[in-house]
Amino acid sequence: MLNYLILRSFILISLVCGLNFIIESHKESDDSKALKIKRTSDFEITGDGTSKNWNCTEWVIIPQRNSKKNLLITKTKILYSDTGIYFLFHCQDKILTATMDADFKDLWKEDVVEVFLWPDEDSPVYFEYEISPLNYELPILISNEEFDLVRWIPFHYDSERKTHHATSIQGGEKKSNSIIKSWTAEFFIPYKLLRPLNNVPPTSGTSWRANLYRVDYDKDNKSFWSWQLTTQTFHQYEKFGVFLFE
Repeated sequence: MLNYLILRSFILISLVCGLNFIIESHKESDDSKALKIKRTSDFEITGDGTSKNWNCTEWVIIPQRNSKKNLLITKTKILYSDTGIYFLFHCQDKILTATMDADFKDLWKEDVVEVFLWPDEDSPVYFEYEISPLNYELPILISNEEFDLVRWIPFHYDSERKTHHATSIQGGEKKSNSIIKSWTAEFFIPYKLLRPLNNVPPTSGTSWRANLYRVDYDKDNKSFWSWQLTTQTFHQYEKFGVFLFE
């Protein structure tokens, strides 16, 4: 009888511990979809992330999704100010696969990092920003009604609506097919460029849906990274994570 009671107690404790583990794992999974964005004063974009303002926040690793070989680290930092939102990407790489030499081209067909910002969940309209290692950009506003994508690029794109962006190369030259060790992209997206999206600008306590991506084309081997996993297309906005503005 004593052995039976001991065994039953052991089973009950195991069940409770197992349930707690499941609950905690679920909490961790939910938390992984939320990223706290710290406030900063405005600062200069240099392309190498050396501003002291970046010291107030931590790197976030963006998982590589489609390969278990030749893993390359991609990481990011994000800050926001009264005028806009700042991004810093650092990408390990081997070959600089970038030939496009102008803004507003199809940058996603070569090495690129991408940011998707969806401030208002009541409307399937969001902002996409792409930047290549050669410092060319593609800012576009997208309407996505059941994957019927309609894209708009900014007109009279200057003054306070213009982004600030710069890139740098580590371990090689900033030119197509250069052998390198990594590349860095730093950019600032002003809130005035995000008009007429709702829920902009953010204040303390505001939340936006968002996602972060990288695509790499070394030696005809396409690899991609995403903060939150999208299984069909980068435009699966229902799978985006959450930016929580502190």
